[in-house]
Amino acid sequence: MAELKVLDKNISYFKVNNEDYISITDMLKSKDGNFFVTDWLRNRNTIEFLGIWEEIHNPNFNYGEFAIIKSKAGLNSYKISVKEWVEKTNAIGIMSKAGRYGGTYAHKDIAFEFGMWISPKFKILLIKEFERLKKEEQQKIGWNAKRELSKINYKIHTNAIKENLIPSELTKEQRNYIYAEEADVLNMALFGVTTKEWKIKNPNLDGNIRDYASINELICLANLENLNSVFINDGLSQFERITRLNKIAISQMKTLCMVDNKILKTEKENELMNI
Repeated sequence: MAELKVLDKNISYFKVNNEDYISITDMLKSKDGNFFVTDWLRNRNTIEFLGIWEEIHNPNFNYGEFAIIKSKAGLNSYKISVKEWVEKTNAIGIMSKAGRYGGTYAHKDIAFEFGMWISPKFKILLIKEFERLKKEEQQKIGWNAKRELSKINYKIHTNAIKENLIPSELTKEQRNYIYAEEADVLNMALFGVTTKEWKIKNPNLDGNIRDYASINELICLANLENLNSVFINDGLSQFERITRLNKIAISQMKTLCMVDNKILKTEKENELMNI
């Protein structure tokens, strides 16, 4: 369960069938006065909006029951709960969730509209915070993908080491030493430190240096592992390989940083154009 933070209020959200649903129960805490979700749901404009949303997204929406609800919406005597709305219309845009993070959740489209009922400022801040978190999620997905690619290339790399650098008479401990030594060839070429040196400098961090690499560093590392496998198969010495790999790492990181700067510049220009 992930959380947004708007006006110092934590707001839960989760995915259903790859769609984001936001807790409007949490959102309601930011509205001045003693209000309930049912106060919003009884509003005729709300019912009309929900009906249009369901029409677009829900082929099983019960239009007959919706018409009855719509005819009564807005009357002082009329109230409807989320549970009744869902049961009568087969709605999928709003749902109730039990448990630790229980409450009423709405699809992000509907939650944004609910945010307008709280206040225009709240709606704008909610959308901005949601977009920020989505961007972070995409960056994390990109990092994980590059990390997996790096692991695949590491397998190719270790196979090249096994076939070309490890004589069959070595013990398992001796082989592990060679694998570690070759991993440090890449670490030195890209990061400028060995695994042991990094551990000494960062005693409080778990994992290894590659777990804290940036996306650009992981891209570069994947390329270096491929190239080192080729260099090993070609019979280059360790000194020749680390020298070449270091030069390649410097060149590639400069290029990747230039690309990042261009992307950031373009995004900034687009933001200014949209203001």
